Amino acid sequence: MNGKICLEEHFAIPDTVEFSKRFCFPKGWEVLKKNLLDIQQQRLAEMDKNGIEVMIISLNAPAIQAIPDRKLAIELSKRANDMLAEEIAKNPKRFAGFAALPMQDPDEAIAELQRTVKDYGFKGALVNGFTQVDVEDSIVYYDLPQYRPFWAEVEKLDVPFYLHPRCPADSQQRAYEGHPWLLGSSWGFSVETAIHTLRLMGSGLFDEHPKLTVILGHLGEMLPANIWRTSHRITKEPGPKSKLPFSDYLQNNFYVTTSGNFRMAPLMNAMMELGSDRIMFSSDYPFEQVTHAANWFDTIEIGESERRKIGRLNAKKLFKL
Repeated sequence: MNGKICLEEHFAIPDTVEFSKRFCFPKGWEVLKKNLLDIQQQRLAEMDKNGIEVMIISLNAPAIQAIPDRKLAIELSKRANDMLAEEIAKNPKRFAGFAALPMQDPDEAIAELQRTVKDYGFKGALVNGFTQVDVEDSIVYYDLPQYRPFWAEVEKLDVPFYLHPRCPADSQQRAYEGHPWLLGSSWGFSVETAIHTLRLMGSGLFDEHPKLTVILGHLGEMLPANIWRTSHRITKEPGPKSKLPFSDYLQNNFYVTTSGNFRMAPLMNAMMELGSDRIMFSSDYPFEQVTHAANWFDTIEIGESERRKIGRLNAKKLFKL
């Protein structure tokens, strides 16, 4: 299929690129590093080869969210967003951007989102999970009260918020001891992101801001398969502050992408739980191969109307492309 739009695709600036080294086999680091720092060469060639018209690009993980120093986080997020805007301006028909945000300071995050959306035309924000604030061993989630003004601004600007994974904090990794292979994209990413998402749902956020749109990668970080049971089995007192079943929020306030999860069964599960109008194609470049993602998506046995919606039309509508 030609004309695909993808939106969990990453880049790095020299100040953040080393954050991605831990997610790569040693022999592959130099290639991954080169591809993260590149925008106009190999990336564009991969898009052309695989029928991708537009790529929405975001900063690598965990990057800004793993910088406890507020001042440095603010500085680097602005630098990364400025560099991304410069690259998009060179080829605006093929590239768009998500803002990196210094969630260490909610007011500064609001200001940076406003700046990048209004001045640069960014399509929203991508934030890499919880944020470390002031000290290394800190875990700050966005269901906390200090982020309510931030969410109000996201809703007001009418742009999506992409909640991207990161590893569980070092102090929360006892279940992974002796099994470090579980920590990253194989398992820990999805667990961490799913918990964060459930916290947002249970906090009453989407009752207060019903027009909020949140995007999850990897076909929903396992949530579509378990959202009914999670909601059904909540019995502890006090319970969540939310008014509706969690499945309602997943269906009304969330989109999921195919990034890094090229498998028919979870795709069908997501289609049954959310509907094909709420799924978008992505690859997770350069951590995954665009060719692998595109070949899988272009040949899976779904209807052509669903393929066009997931591959292009849903993103075109959501991001007003």
